[in-house]
Amino acid sequence: MSINERKELLDLYGDLRVCDVRDGLDALGYHFFGSMHHSIRPLYRTRAYGLAKTVRYLPYRGGMLYKDPRDYRDVFTPYYYQKVCVYPWTRELEDGDFVVIDQSECSVGLIGSENSLACKNAGMRGLVTNGGIRDTDEIIMEEVPCWSAMISQPMVQARLEFDRMNEPVAVGGVNVHPGDMVVADGDGIVVVPKEIAKKVAEYAHEEHENDKKSRKKHYAAAGLKDDGTI
Repeated sequence: MSINERKELLDLYGDLRVCDVRDGLDALGYHFFGSMHHSIRPLYRTRAYGLAKTVRYLPYRGGMLYKDPRDYRDVFTPYYYQKVCVYPWTRELEDGDFVVIDQSECSVGLIGSENSLACKNAGMRGLVTNGGIRDTDEIIMEEVPCWSAMISQPMVQARLEFDRMNEPVAVGGVNVHPGDMVVADGDGIVVVPKEIAKKVAEYAHEEHENDKKSRKKHYAAAGLKDDGTI
């Protein structure tokens, strides 16, 4: 996808809510596709959207390579991060990417406050995993938009190994391909196949505009000030 094509798609989804996109998918007959399972929840109330950067990790199947606790810190951990649980996808991030991680539903903190902020600085718009995230207080403070199936304390050592990236993954019951549009907010996450992303956006915008007009009347009746959502 060219830079101009990426920008065009991102601009189309700039102000759409998850439910608008859900309605757009329904209009095209995709009633049973796109919405991640309700167990995938935001770490904190926020909104994000972007183009899927897909990654897969598997449960670690190797043995322990240390006998002394000092070897765990000085030998095993460096080896593990350099050879087993690597993060090559972080070097390919582009502005507008939404990272989608299938980590085999393992309760492991693959993403924490340090690497999530580094990804945000590299252009990542948001991140979702069917596993765990950790350092959550700091992630909230750093305002990194994250959605996950769980919050997890453990680090990755002897728990996860990198498998592949830039290939289809399954997260929250949704088949996600690289370049699909991902929209996330307090209502969860919805994924739009890139092949129909423009058409879905068309119907989603119609729904959003109709909703804003109706809510504007209710705002006036309730004496509420315009908050930017209408």
